[in-house]
Amino acid sequence: MSLKYAVLAALLEGEASGYELSKIFDVSFANFWACTPQQLYRELERLAGDGLVEARVVRQERRPDKRMFTLTEAGRGALRAFAAEPPRRPTAIRDEFLIKIQAMDGTDPAATAALLEERMAWARGKLARYARVRERLLDGRSEEEYLSGADRVGPYLTLLGGIAFEEENLRWCERTLTVVRHRARLR
Repeated sequence: MSLKYAVLAALLEGEASGYELSKIFDVSFANFWACTPQQLYRELERLAGDGLVEARVVRQERRPDKRMFTLTEAGRGALRAFAAEPPRRPTAIRDEFLIKIQAMDGTDPAATAALLEERMAWARGKLARYARVRERLLDGRSEEEYLSGADRVGPYLTLLGGIAFEEENLRWCERTLTVVRHRARLR
């Protein structure tokens, strides 16, 4: 999938500057799609050139002018068509960390344990951020109230996917760490 549709989906939240979109990616999309600010700005230019987003300039007194982007009807149509298509292929994991674990036999168990502990800390940090996002989205409502009454539930459902992914990462790391430590004691 190209970044194009991720940017269009981010703009469903409403008008945003490139900076604001980069923050949306950091918070709402980080659990499934990453991009750098440079990639984001290039994609916004392409989308504007293709007529899928409109940009307007907002003059600012003490800061450089900023461009605010909104979806056009053509952008909404392209996003609807994309959302209706089945994915081209299933997700494949491509993770350097897993290669390191695959190759761990014969290496220092303490080094492998440190890698696992670092990954676990990372997963816990992401889970804490996701909990804050979840709390902000629910805004005092129960999950059932939110899912039955919110205008858009896609951001919440993808957040649940990110939470499940990180919880499983944590479970797998804990299990793998137990195995690594047990094997180290046997040597």
